[in-house]
Amino acid sequence: MVNVQPMKIPGRWRDGYALDHHTVSSTHLGDDEFGHAQFETKRSEVGELLYQLKYKSEASAVTSIVETVAAFVASWKPGVELIVPVPPSRPRASQPVLVLADALAKRLNLPCAPSCVARTRDVPELKNVYDYNERTRLLAGAHSVDKAQVQSRRVLLFDDLYRSGATMNAITAVLYDDGGAADVFALTITKTRSNQ
Repeated sequence: MVNVQPMKIPGRWRDGYALDHHTVSSTHLGDDEFGHAQFETKRSEVGELLYQLKYKSEASAVTSIVETVAAFVASWKPGVELIVPVPPSRPRASQPVLVLADALAKRLNLPCAPSCVARTRDVPELKNVYDYNERTRLLAGAHSVDKAQVQSRRVLLFDDLYRSGATMNAITAVLYDDGGAADVFALTITKTRSNQ
């Protein structure tokens, strides 16, 4: 288990947290020979584990991340009955958010519903869209929910990285409005330092 600094994240959900910031600092070192900016980035402990899992395919990071998340959920006590992962934004051979949600569900002895929320259409990656209202517009109507899986249930909406909250808010709306969820709680591993 690693040290984390949980922080509340605002949204339509009843309560929500990110376990820590993704990065602690990022220092511009200059440009490489191709004119690309180079940075020295320091990450939080859990941010480094997530980085290793997502970008270096380091499967051994899963255990430490899940132990940390499970300990936080045990102290938070949201009383959830089901884990719903946010659909991944880009194709990968192994989807970190789905791997983590499944491992967390097993650890907490809860069902995981990776097919509960689905994309109804392609959405561009939002990391390059900086305006929150534009993100919200791009996400309008972009998700559907399997009502049978969430109706009258207390749901933990789970993601690996929180930036602006636009995607999680859009999904929370669908879980409440179309799925009839009794309650939605939001949890992410890390949060960016900015909301863009």
